[in-house]
Amino acid sequence: MMEDIYTALQKRLDMYSLGFPETQSKIEITILKKLFSEEDAKLFLELSPMLETAESIATRTGRQLNELSQHLKDMVKRGLLFKKTKDGIAKYGAIPFIHGVFEFQIKRLSKDLALLLEQYYEEGLSRAVAKSTNLFLRPIPVNESIETKSSVAPFEDAVAIIRQAPVIAVADCICRKEKKMIGKGCDKPMETCLMFGSMAEYYIENNLGRKISADEAIAIVTNAQKHGMVTQPGTAQNPAGMCSCCGDCCAVLLSIKRFPKPAEMVFSNYFAQTNDNCTACGNCVDMCQMEAIEITDIAHVNLDRCIGCGLCVMACPNEAITLVQKEASKKVPPKTSGEQMMEMAKQRG
Repeated sequence: MMEDIYTALQKRLDMYSLGFPETQSKIEITILKKLFSEEDAKLFLELSPMLETAESIATRTGRQLNELSQHLKDMVKRGLLFKKTKDGIAKYGAIPFIHGVFEFQIKRLSKDLALLLEQYYEEGLSRAVAKSTNLFLRPIPVNESIETKSSVAPFEDAVAIIRQAPVIAVADCICRKEKKMIGKGCDKPMETCLMFGSMAEYYIENNLGRKISADEAIAIVTNAQKHGMVTQPGTAQNPAGMCSCCGDCCAVLLSIKRFPKPAEMVFSNYFAQTNDNCTACGNCVDMCQMEAIEITDIAHVNLDRCIGCGLCVMACPNEAITLVQKEASKKVPPKTSGEQMMEMAKQRG
């Protein structure tokens, strides 16, 4: 019975966002058993991402309201469900593994769980991430890397995205924390994951992150960029969050970095281009998270690998690199995170 319920849970999670694929070793079932009790799994399977009140869920499922309400609250606290409160009314819903269950373990992550997650990433999750990453996170250029800022759409401007958010929270990066726990990764800043709106409220309410101002959020992103971290909001014009991470730790960047043409796998409207000012100093090579630049006589950008983040432009002391907009294939992301999730579901079939 228990194996059946966890298999059903795995299949349900595999329907959401980037998926939660089955592996030959069944490591994903081990992870689910570590996070979900059998009763948790049963309740999760009775929910959907469409938010409902406890009263509505009780009526629909025949569960006793008081016990159900307590169970819902407990699962929210353990990062297994989402909760949104509006006008004093709490609503609950199922969540993906990414972004969702995985990230919501930021304060509960242990070395044992980190090792399981690392094994699962290598055996199955990395391929799922790579398959749909263009509709999950998108690299946007460092502001200073664009010559004509008047042409930058608000959804590609980190400052504009941050300023439009009604509530902002910052949390430690789950990818970086996991790598640190198992002796991998690097020493770049840890507190770099921004959440906006109702997602920020969830993080604050459940002590996953802290509330910050727009100015502090901008300073965090700017500092992350100086440390060679790629700015990646969700692939929506009004995203639920913004990640700043690196090619050593980030589940998304690591996944696409393993392929020969990362540029084809991301939602990006820019690419880097060098000019005759280049002195072959190599700063851009060190900064690039996709290994997209090689030095011969001067720096040469491999456009199959360039994701248009602009870190190389910021690293260059000679103004020898600029970002060029892909006018012929300019992309506009979905308006909301809800539309983003629907597009991801369509893409995954």
